[in-house]
Amino acid sequence: MKILVTGGAGFIGSALARHLIQDSAHEVLVLDKLTYAGVLESLDPVANSPRYRFVQGDICDAVLLASLFTEFQPDVIAHLAAESHVDRSIDGPAEFIQTNVVGTFTMLQQALGYWRGLPAGQRASFRFHHISTDEVFGSLGDQGFFVETTPYDPRSPYSASKASSDHLVRAWGHTYGLPVLVTNCSNNYGPYHFPEKLIPLIVIRALAGEPLPVYGDGANVRDWLFVEDHARALRAVFERGNPGETYNVGGNAERRNIEVVRAICAELDHCHPRPDGKGYAEQIMFVADRPGHDQRYAIDAGKIRTDLGWEPEVSFEEGIAATVRWYLDHRAWWEPILARHGATKRLGLKA
Repeated sequence: MKILVTGGAGFIGSALARHLIQDSAHEVLVLDKLTYAGVLESLDPVANSPRYRFVQGDICDAVLLASLFTEFQPDVIAHLAAESHVDRSIDGPAEFIQTNVVGTFTMLQQALGYWRGLPAGQRASFRFHHISTDEVFGSLGDQGFFVETTPYDPRSPYSASKASSDHLVRAWGHTYGLPVLVTNCSNNYGPYHFPEKLIPLIVIRALAGEPLPVYGDGANVRDWLFVEDHARALRAVFERGNPGETYNVGGNAERRNIEVVRAICAELDHCHPRPDGKGYAEQIMFVADRPGHDQRYAIDAGKIRTDLGWEPEVSFEEGIAATVRWYLDHRAWWEPILARHGATKRLGLKA
């Protein structure tokens, strides 16, 4: 098939593009605006493939989208392009509304016109797959899990913008018949993760001998999903999922934030000890909590497991070890990002 991946130079999008080129026969067209979080080097492993192509552009550009659809003739649109950092959404929500809401609306309108013009056979097999987050569901207490029917209760500008886009996608499916799919995933981690996010931030700050900031008391819980497992899940959904359905994707790896940070420190102690012989955990420092910080997220991924046969293959322990080693071995990827963006600085304190 021909797969158009929006946001394909981002963390999850590039993982999907690499997976499709390396492990399938699909053609891939990546569309990315290359904002601060779009790192074209994340696609270097597949850049020479004849089945891969990159276009720099904005999902809000309807003229560009129409021309790409006409030229590339995608069978699947995997829509990942989004502003995604909660702290940045607190400081500057306007960009999140523009990209996540207006951009998704523009994608839907252009996809609808393209889909309506397809021959009957292609129209039946076309899929618009919208990739979203578990943050749209709000916060859980100590018990329970998010399921596909959990009511939406977004708490941050970021999650509100993603909730809005989810609703738009389902509305275009229900009203216009566009064959849509929605997935809501838990926290991703792994190679090529932009340094402002928790796990790479802790690795990089630890290596620099800097304090390791943990919000509040570190008791907030997330379900961690290795990004390459997520890429396999996305492929399963757009290849075999039923139009109109939603699938939750989780790693079955709940951890408190402080446990995640300590696991990173322990792995660094093992494979890259501090010169002074002390443990990296000595650098942990508790800082002011994020405004409106959701307490717990946890995904029930039973539906995608039962219906599509997907389940995570990488345990949290395996994934953390692989991720820490990747950052140790790929300074040439992340050091230029730090030089350009100062991506380990604290954000989200303006509320």
